[in-house]
Amino acid sequence: MSSTLLNAVKLASETWKNGFNSQDAKQCAGQYEANATMNARPFGEFVGRDAIEAFWQNLINEGFNSVEYIEPNFSIVDDNTVLLTSSWKMNKAHGVIHKELWVLQQDGSAKLADDDFEVLG
Repeated sequence: MSSTLLNAVKLASETWKNGFNSQDAKQCAGQYEANATMNARPFGEFVGRDAIEAFWQNLINEGFNSVEYIEPNFSIVDDNTVLLTSSWKMNKAHGVIHKELWVLQQDGSAKLADDDFEVLG
């Protein structure tokens, strides 16, 4: 089970990054559960796909792109959940992911239920 779960999370994470790097906020938001919570420090908390998509669209509109995760760590929490932590960088910012909580869905995909990241500069 763990390799299936990890593969689903890694695919979903790559799909999110590819969406951001191709400037597609809808693809980014599509990797979140419908009622997901995203804490984007210092910007605030965003709840639900529409609010999350609007946040990413605004960032894209401001010229942010080329996100990379630096040494991501995937920790299995239980049979359906993986915690991803990582440093990250993009063209105009860098920071840390404190918590990406990915949950296996009934269709076998993984979606973000809880996202907590911080911009450090």
